[in-house]
Amino acid sequence: MSKKILPKEATRFTKEVNNAVKDALPFENTKDFEDAKKGFIGTWDQVQVNADNGDKVWDLDDYQFINDGEAPDSVNPSLWRISQLNMTNGLFKVTERVYQVRGYDMANTTIMEGDTGLVITDTLTSIETARAALELYYEHRPKKPIKAIIYTHSHADHYGGVAGLVSKEDVASGKVALIGPEGFMEHAVSENVFAGNAMARRAEYMYGSRLSRSELGQVDAGLGKTLSTGHMSLLAPNDTITFDHEKRVVDGIEIEFLMAPNTEAPSEHLMYFPQFKLINIAEDAVHNLHNILTLRGAQIRDAYAWWKDIDKAIRAFGDKYEICIGQHHWPTWGNEEINEMLTHQRDAYKYMHDQTLHFINKGLTATEVAEAIKFPPSLEEKWYVRGYYGTLNHDVKAIYQFYLGWYDGNPVNLYPLPPEEVAKKYVEFMGGVEEVLKKARLSYEAGEYRWVAEVVKHAVFADDKSEEARGLLADALEQLGYQSESASWRNVYLASADELRNSLSKQGISTVTLDVVEAMPFDLILDYMGIRLNGEKAINKRISMNWKLTDTEEKYHVLLNNSVLTYRDEDEDDNADVVLTTTRDNFNHIFSGVKTFKEAFADQSIKLEGNSEKFDEFASLLDEFNPVFNIVTP
Repeated sequence: MSKKILPKEATRFTKEVNNAVKDALPFENTKDFEDAKKGFIGTWDQVQVNADNGDKVWDLDDYQFINDGEAPDSVNPSLWRISQLNMTNGLFKVTERVYQVRGYDMANTTIMEGDTGLVITDTLTSIETARAALELYYEHRPKKPIKAIIYTHSHADHYGGVAGLVSKEDVASGKVALIGPEGFMEHAVSENVFAGNAMARRAEYMYGSRLSRSELGQVDAGLGKTLSTGHMSLLAPNDTITFDHEKRVVDGIEIEFLMAPNTEAPSEHLMYFPQFKLINIAEDAVHNLHNILTLRGAQIRDAYAWWKDIDKAIRAFGDKYEICIGQHHWPTWGNEEINEMLTHQRDAYKYMHDQTLHFINKGLTATEVAEAIKFPPSLEEKWYVRGYYGTLNHDVKAIYQFYLGWYDGNPVNLYPLPPEEVAKKYVEFMGGVEEVLKKARLSYEAGEYRWVAEVVKHAVFADDKSEEARGLLADALEQLGYQSESASWRNVYLASADELRNSLSKQGISTVTLDVVEAMPFDLILDYMGIRLNGEKAINKRISMNWKLTDTEEKYHVLLNNSVLTYRDEDEDDNADVVLTTTRDNFNHIFSGVKTFKEAFADQSIKLEGNSEKFDEFASLLDEFNPVFNIVTP
């Protein structure tokens, strides 16, 4: 095995860029550090969480270097600041009967004390970290039972730990209320499964999961340190919120909901608790600018709906609340302070929305718009709209895409050559790889890292065996990472630099876990099978199948024809090639990879009638997706 190539230090150009940040932003304002520590009750000496098999799924000790002094040359000082704030961890008292555990995963869990038990909002990413957070709470507060869980929205870092807190049986029976916004299950499943393989791979870049925790590696994720890596679960809500100002009283706690779909998540709601004069803004107004389109990939969010829904919250409760919590970062106290923060957040999303359309209507392309738009000083100076997670630059491009799509109107970009082919031609035109690198090296020595990356990417795609090309591209991307205020941008740049220098690990992340599959309606499973179908291999294939699930009394006619997989529930084909009979539970294990079709046939948990060769042919047409496909190389 070749020796791992380590990161390099910051260049003088990067030092100059980062030093300039120190003079440009109000670092003398340290109120966030005071607020982040307010109400602290206790934490563990070592904030480490392990899985049952001993694997580490969360460890804040990896980040202890962040507590030491000022920002190093290799980290943007503004990013260093939020990295230090996100080290604040433990159990915190927000107000009477309201507590938060922060720093035990990327998100927070909020614990409210009802008349007889606990009402918990959001459950972190993993079963293990959810249990750890509850354990910490019980170390300092009475051990009351959980009466209800509320999901704020359909992202995994807010629901993945649910099975660590309550059982499927208690939710199904109604013993524990599980409350979620309309469309929660549909979006929780589709976002993590349909494009889940690609999102998981891109998330490795965005969160820097393969990077070292160091001054030259991953320091933060913006919303928190990083995502925990434990077991993710999913339970369906047994109570759904569907309209504005819908109310519940849960174990004596009054809640008034506001719907916020297609803002930070496709399914999301906000909550006001009149007894505590507290608004939970979910993830619509945390202490950084958020993503209109996350770098891991997702459906584009609606900046127009976003500013409208923040304003809706201000209008509804702006004369009432005294505390604002989110499911990331720390609370804000005081009516005036909350209204100021929410107003600036609202105005940031509206400014991005309106100014993007302003420049669109002047004929600028997405890249040109992103270069043209800057926040006004009144927003630029606010720490809670700094681009630690989303950025003004890529949010503007997302708004452009939301309205106009990928095509910029220039016919040259309508039908471009694919990257590998165009790279070879660019490099040929520029005189070959050696000549490209010779010129690019001069640009690198001048600190023109964006330009070096633009040019040398063609050299890498033309000849990905060239260690010099890979090395120079890695060097340029690394310096861009060191200069980035955004944790997401830093992680993307540094992860790609590491992959250019070193061999890529073949171990990836699967988003199609048994817990997720169990929560999926069967038609979504069939939809995903259609996504896995290799359309080219399926040309001229026609296979008709009746599928029967005996434990759920479901039946489907599944048809492969015209290289697509279609289905109809409660339907059968009298002339089907195959009749497959099994249980939904058995199919869950097969679909999630716990069991294979071959094993199911061997133990007779699947009964197959008809033409078995047809079924084998069908199964052979379903591709397995590579969880570690190349991104920065061909």
